[in-house]
This record gives sequence, C-alpha cells and structure tokens, in this order.
Amino acid sequence: MIAQLVRFVLGPLARALYRPEVHGVENVPATGPVLLAANHRAALDTGVITFTTPRQVKFLGKAEYFVGKGLKGKALAGFLGGLGYVPVERGNAQAGLAALEAARKVLDAGGVFAIYPEGTRSLDGRLHRGHTGVAALALATGAKVVPVALTGTEKLQPGGAKIPRLAKISITFGKPLDFSRYEGQDYAPAIRRSVTDEVMYAILEISGQEYVDTYHKRPSEGVA
Repeated sequence: MIAQLVRFVLGPLARALYRPEVHGVENVPATGPVLLAANHRAALDTGVITFTTPRQVKFLGKAEYFVGKGLKGKALAGFLGGLGYVPVERGNAQAGLAALEAARKVLDAGGVFAIYPEGTRSLDGRLHRGHTGVAALALATGAKVVPVALTGTEKLQPGGAKIPRLAKISITFGKPLDFSRYEGQDYAPAIRRSVTDEVMYAILEISGQEYVDTYHKRPSEGVA
C-alpha cells in the first residue's frame, strides 16, 4: 500500500514540483530482469530514479533504518520500503555477499534493481572507477544493464540543507547492455573487470563527466 502511495501519489507530485528532464526512458526494458547502473551525485539520486523509472525499482538500504521503534520508526521503514529499499546488514565481513544476494533475488524474480557502481557519492563531480559488483550481478542473472546518468541532483540539498531546493535536474537512460556473450564466465575476475569498465564507459558517454580510473575515496581517507 505504501509502495503504491509513493509510486502513484508522491511520484507525480515530485515530478510536477521539480520537473526533471527525463531522456531515454524507452530504453528500460518493459519486462525481465534489469540492472540500472547509475552515477551517484547526491543522496536524493535514489528518489529521482524511483520517480522517473516506469517500473518499480529496488535498492539496497541499511538494515538499521528498518528496525526503529514506535510510530516514527515504523513510518520510516514503511516509507523506505515504498521507495524500494531492501534492508541489508552492513559493517561485517559478510556484508558484501549479503548485498549481492539481496540484489540477485530481485533480478532472479524478473525485477529491476539499481546500483551505483562507484560505491559512494562523487564528491568532486567526476565519474570514478566502478566496483565489479555490477558485473557479478549482470553475469550471474543475465539481466540487461541500463546505464543511467544523473545531472544536477547535487544541487537539491547543497550544504546539507534539510529541505530539498528547486534545481534543474535531469536523468538519462542509455541503451541496454547485453553481456550474454560471457555466459558461464561470471567468476572470472578479468571478465568482471571488462564488463564493469564497459558499463562505466556507457555511463560516461551519457553523463559527460570527467572520468578518473581510481576508486573514489571519502574525505576521511585523504580526499577533499
């Protein structure tokens, strides 16, 4: 019920208020497993993807967001579930495997899952080297990979503003990528790296960002 509220009530309201430019939405396959691979500019990227994709989209979410007590905790859990978040435990040795397994279940069921291959938000506006989880999922499930480019979303909450501001934002869905030619080779590190790099190049082509062939580091790791 909450998912329907988010999708069919909040979605149209958000689109009417912020008027995002949406390009290439016809590139999202109408049926079958689809992996949306997006650049990551802001915390609100997930909402933009949710409200502009014609099919329901699932994302990974921290499990602790779903266990809050009282009315407020239940409301938050319900809202995040409505946005498409799938709760996953983090901060332990099995976290990465749990995340991939949660995503794989969605794709195996023929659903749509969104992932940020960079692994974190870009703090310098550039597109950074992708982690190979996107390739592992695509190769293991046979899902089509649709590259997604978000532009301007970093202006929605500048300086950590609590209320999103009006800003010109756009989302572009690129042509779907098919990696069925690598069937049976999903455990080969070289293949995973090659597929990931192909996905990142596709994102680069539609985003127009500068590309950096290194993993993005958070400020605490020495990057301003």
